Amino acid sequence: MATTLKQNAKRRAERTRRRLKAVANGRLRLSVHRSDKNISAQIIDDAQGVTVAAASSLEAGRGSKGSDTAAAAMIGKLVAERALEKGVKDVVFDRGGYIYHGRVKALADAAREAGLNF
Repeated sequence: MATTLKQNAKRRAERTRRRLKAVANGRLRLSVHRSDKNISAQIIDDAQGVTVAAASSLEAGRGSKGSDTAAAAMIGKLVAERALEKGVKDVVFDRGGYIYHGRVKALADAAREAGLNF
């Protein structure tokens, strides 16, 4: 049985991911990872086990620091543009156990405005 907060968060994220895979109906997954200093997102094809498109605030040449909502919005727009170049328009949003607030919400809103449907 999970006893630490970290173990509980990991179990919650895995449970959410299993549920998303079940209801995806063939759509790819937009997965978000957030740390204290950076944020990253990737479009994952679970059927083939490959990453179709990815963006991170660690990439060279990003104007904004990685720990604010402006950087998260920029990453959301960038990952959406890269996904649209590959022909991906419909995805399932996987927030990975993070609360849909702040940087995660900014990334999702920017990805929607750039053309992704979820």
